Amino acid sequence: MSQYRRLLLIINPALRQSQAMNHAAILAKASGASLHIAALIPSWKLLSLLEEGDREMAREGYLQDHRDWLKHQASHLRDRGIEVTSEVTWADDIQQDILDRVADIQPDLLIKQVQHESALHRAFFTPLDWRLLRHCETPVYLLAEGDLGLPRKVVAAVDASDTLAPDSELNERIIRQASSFALQCEAELHVLYACDISSLYLGDMGGAGLALSGLDRQLRKAHEKSFLTLAERYGVPAERRHFIEGHPVAVLNAFADEQHMDVIVMGRVQSHGLDKLLGSTTEHILYQAPCSVLAV
Repeated sequence: MSQYRRLLLIINPALRQSQAMNHAAILAKASGASLHIAALIPSWKLLSLLEEGDREMAREGYLQDHRDWLKHQASHLRDRGIEVTSEVTWADDIQQDILDRVADIQPDLLIKQVQHESALHRAFFTPLDWRLLRHCETPVYLLAEGDLGLPRKVVAAVDASDTLAPDSELNERIIRQASSFALQCEAELHVLYACDISSLYLGDMGGAGLALSGLDRQLRKAHEKSFLTLAERYGVPAERRHFIEGHPVAVLNAFADEQHMDVIVMGRVQSHGLDKLLGSTTEHILYQAPCSVLAV
């Protein structure tokens, strides 16, 4: 039985060449889920320069053009056997409008294309995708750019630094989500732990830790054992378990690129070493990974 019953896709109707709609439709078809497409249009500030009557005509004409386009797209999706509903509306506060729809529709996945922002912009403003990762309770599936088909290779990124910690529950949610997602897409499921040994003990021990190569080996062995136990619990084949030392962002980017991963499944808030938030790792992965990200 599919774990997905309702999918919510958020699009910018001005970006009509985006593959997000087709990808969401492929996933809905594979899982038998219904699909609601919400086309949210940021308030058009230039309209304020027009007279009130002209402003309303311009607003309605702009909306109607996008409604006609989306109605046509939805009709084609129904012809493919997909249950589709759609809407086009202005959005004064896109983040809140998205969260309101999540609360109303209760989707199993919120789907949206990654909206790339420059480093300079991120230094002064929190990107919409980051805000959704922080505030949306539903799993968020952020699509990479390009021609997206049904995913064939999925990797669950876990933190096995302490299976007795609260993060253990999140690890299990990550693997369950990745496993179900892979099953519905008939994709390979991989599990990866990017273990940054230095961050785990140098902060606690200061410079003295640099000389403790024995402790380094012990920590590595303990973490690898913890990771393998976690992967084995979910029946992940040995050849698809990946224990790699290094910084999580660098490790995940390189692994996804080299192994041609289609989706990375990650936790949005997770302790790592010195109570570091993996949420920030997930956020930065969005702008570097060569594939889509599913955050739980």
